[in-house]
Amino acid sequence: MNPQTSVLLTDLYQLTMLQGYYEQGMEETAVFEFFVRKMPPERNFLMVAGLDQALTYIESLRFTSAELEWISQCGRFRDDFVDYLSGLRFTGDVHAIPEGRVVFPNEPLLRVTAPLPQAQLMESRLVNLLHFQTMIASKAARCVLAAPGKVLVDFGMRRAHGAEAALLAARASYLAGLTGTATVLAAPLFGIPIFGTMAHAFVQAHGNESDAFKHFAQAQPDNVVLLIDTYDTERAARKVVELAPCLAQEGITVKGVRLDSGDLASHARKVRQILDEGGCSGITIFASSSVDEYVLQDLAGTGAPIDGFGIGTHLDTSADHPYLDCAYKLQEYGGRARRKRSEGKATWPGRKQVYRYVDSDGYLSRDLLTLETDVRDGQPLLHPVMRAGRRIDPPETLTQSRARAAEDLARLPPGLRDLRQRQDYPVEVSDQLRALTAELDAKNDES
Repeated sequence: MNPQTSVLLTDLYQLTMLQGYYEQGMEETAVFEFFVRKMPPERNFLMVAGLDQALTYIESLRFTSAELEWISQCGRFRDDFVDYLSGLRFTGDVHAIPEGRVVFPNEPLLRVTAPLPQAQLMESRLVNLLHFQTMIASKAARCVLAAPGKVLVDFGMRRAHGAEAALLAARASYLAGLTGTATVLAAPLFGIPIFGTMAHAFVQAHGNESDAFKHFAQAQPDNVVLLIDTYDTERAARKVVELAPCLAQEGITVKGVRLDSGDLASHARKVRQILDEGGCSGITIFASSSVDEYVLQDLAGTGAPIDGFGIGTHLDTSADHPYLDCAYKLQEYGGRARRKRSEGKATWPGRKQVYRYVDSDGYLSRDLLTLETDVRDGQPLLHPVMRAGRRIDPPETLTQSRARAAEDLARLPPGLRDLRQRQDYPVEVSDQLRALTAELDAKNDES
């Protein structure tokens, strides 16, 4: 079984509910929506990501013979239900907000319309895919806002929570505007530019730091970025100045140096001075070491002469806020709107659409959450992406998603761009949606 595509990568209750639906013949059309209930502290917006993986999962949804064998033998399910699962395919429709779009709480990022068992079964994996990439893209977008014009590289694979998380973090962060990633497999899988320097071990393995620099340059003549903080940062910078002319005679140009410890601003200023005074003004400075959007903003505020950053642990784990309060909830079944009223987790019922409005300067001004049938004059955010179980259009490229992300970040008003102060963006709820909600509540109170 392939862990990433197996239908068994789900919660047990999805299968137990399916057997209940099957036995009761509950296969009328259901509508589920995935949304974020509320914004994490210090987050003023989120960025949609993960749709491509979600649609691939939906389109290929089926039980393999090995999975059916396990279900049959696990002792929880009846044989006729297993036979039913063998023919289960997704035959419904999907609407979604495109990747790279900025979104806010209670706005459906994805809507699934399908027979109830089909729509129910995919809940756990869809939430898994959409939640993670949206969380990482939102974190990466903040880094982009904090360091405009800088080279920003995902350095987080080794601290990511598993192989899939590392790859999808590389994808989501590139979509949000990072320059590239250090995760090699992201290049052949997603076409993401890859970047790399060298480790302290390479320097330590040599008896002489200058020899280490020289040997690395000769091994990677087109990508010479030297790590200079293994022993003494400023002293290593002087060695680079001494070595650069010798390498130039071999046709090798030192592209940059990397700082990975200590006071990055202080070291960068000293190193920049050493490089400039030594005739190496073209050598860039790249920095890593516990970098996040707050560090980026602080360094930019002090004018630290750093040209690019490697962003690792804090990005790939979204360390300050490592989850989103999100859900995939039933909003309609059998042609009737449904609403959850649980305390603190109530939902707006029915099939919904989100309309976006901008002000005279082109900045986002407000969104309107309303029923799908309530057509408005704003920009509709949800679009059909699957019909009758198949994608309507070919998968969008990351280049297209990145362009949309850049466009939306440019349209954020100044208050939403603030990384430290919370500002709530107005998401209005239409009178029509409020009326439907009140009608359902009244019926439930009577029953």
